[in-house]
Amino acid sequence: MSHPKFEEYITNNRISEVECLVADMSGTARGKILPPKKFLKGQRNRGLRIPEEIFTLTINGRYVQETQAVSDSAIDIYMEPDVDTVRMVPWYAEPTAQVICDAFHLNDEPVSIAPRHVLRRVLDLYKEKGWRPVVAPELEFYLVKRNPDADYPLEAAVGRSGRKEPGGQAYGIDAANDFDPIVEDIYDYCEAQELDVDTLSHESGPAQLEINFNHGDPLELADQVFLFKRTVRQAALKHDMYATFMAKPHANEPGSSMHIHQSVLDTRTGKNIFSGKDGKPSKYFLNHIGGLQRYLAAALPLCAPNVNSYRRLVPDSDAPTNVHWGVDNRTVSLRVPSSDPANLRLENRVPGADANPYLAFAASLACGYLGMIERIKPSDPVEGSAYRYAHTLPINLDEALDKLNYTKPLKQVLGEKFVEAYQDVKFEEMQNFRRVISSWEREYLLLNV
Repeated sequence: MSHPKFEEYITNNRISEVECLVADMSGTARGKILPPKKFLKGQRNRGLRIPEEIFTLTINGRYVQETQAVSDSAIDIYMEPDVDTVRMVPWYAEPTAQVICDAFHLNDEPVSIAPRHVLRRVLDLYKEKGWRPVVAPELEFYLVKRNPDADYPLEAAVGRSGRKEPGGQAYGIDAANDFDPIVEDIYDYCEAQELDVDTLSHESGPAQLEINFNHGDPLELADQVFLFKRTVRQAALKHDMYATFMAKPHANEPGSSMHIHQSVLDTRTGKNIFSGKDGKPSKYFLNHIGGLQRYLAAALPLCAPNVNSYRRLVPDSDAPTNVHWGVDNRTVSLRVPSSDPANLRLENRVPGADANPYLAFAASLACGYLGMIERIKPSDPVEGSAYRYAHTLPINLDEALDKLNYTKPLKQVLGEKFVEAYQDVKFEEMQNFRRVISSWEREYLLLNV
């Protein structure tokens, strides 16, 4: 889309403001809000400037103090709006547009540590091989009562019935309908933004919902998930509640995941290379699984990016703890849903809902790519519960970051400078976390030690 088409969009929709968005390491929307004339002028001449340090912001909004991944002179970079992503923002009274941007240095080189670029980098590796990945994410979230005091545990939101759900209502129709007003707003907001959401269901936790996306291009779907999370939070606020994508918001309830269904097509023929000519799983498919088995532990910081993420990955909790795979088996990390050969795919059940979608997609596809390139053979598929096997995924963010740091092939695929920046952000967050004294410590140590 050329510059005049931006002007056409703004004129036709009588836009009063434009939000220029980039996703930081945590998947938080950063950027600038501009009047239309300023936007049009800025996107023509590298004028949409932000500091490079945006990509070394921690989850608590602080810049990393010591890092070699960005210039120590706090240089400017510029945002290049991707015109294919321009959409209306449906929750504002004034007509407002939003557009997702790529980040570039002033010499027009891409900012290699920007999450959207990291996903592009992985997709380019597939493209060089004549492959085109396809993904379909499933995203879970909780609706909770407003919680202005962070010292208090979260409580489930109350729907139309006026009563809090006493427990889980997995796939409950009436339980889901209890939140019809907010769900209708979510669907209306998604339709207005052309977000390709499919089905909704009630999950196992109280006021926990899941939205599935239709399968498609990984970059387009990462954009949609990025916008969707913001959309759901806004819809919840309209109904005087919070929506949270924390991996484990409630201590004694299941966590929230972002399962990623993935397959790979031949660019030339459009056929699924996971299926052989005889309709059976191909070597590519098995190698893809093998790559995920070998590299998923090292990729875990991108799929489980926060200290809270690891509270979800525990046995018997609807979440995986190792890297086994199986057919139609929900206890493994790598599930192969029953399907016909044309739709043969793999479901990566490890990523949490708190993951940055650009980085989770990049990590999952990078592991599969390495498996296909290195021709890694998988283990035998598991039948029955995978929880009877050892917990082999890292049990905390420290351990996961160590594995990433010492896994050179994965670092090379993702970009070593990006990995350095990402690790610096996560180490800073862990230092901040360690300074916090928890209620558990006050409860059991205050008078007993």
